[in-house]
Amino acid sequence: MYFYVYLICAKNINNKLISYVGYTKNINNRLKQHNSSTGAKFTKGRKWKLFYKKRFQTKKEAMQYEYKLKKNQSMRNKIKEKFK
Repeated sequence: MYFYVYLICAKNINNKLISYVGYTKNINNRLKQHNSSTGAKFTKGRKWKLFYKKRFQTKKEAMQYEYKLKKNQSMRNKIKEKFK
């Protein structure tokens, strides 16, 4: 079984692009959870789109990369720039 690190984006009240990073076994189900307000608290009430995903063999690898991507704002901004 694979694990995925993903970056989803939505627009806030000021029409600014905001992002959320997470990891999961099933990206489609997780995105549905975020969009139905049953995902993470931060994602409630917004319409999210998948901007980026990366596949890993182990949960440990996925969690390490998720942490790296969450903390590296410039890397997240580079990914977001591709979709503006």
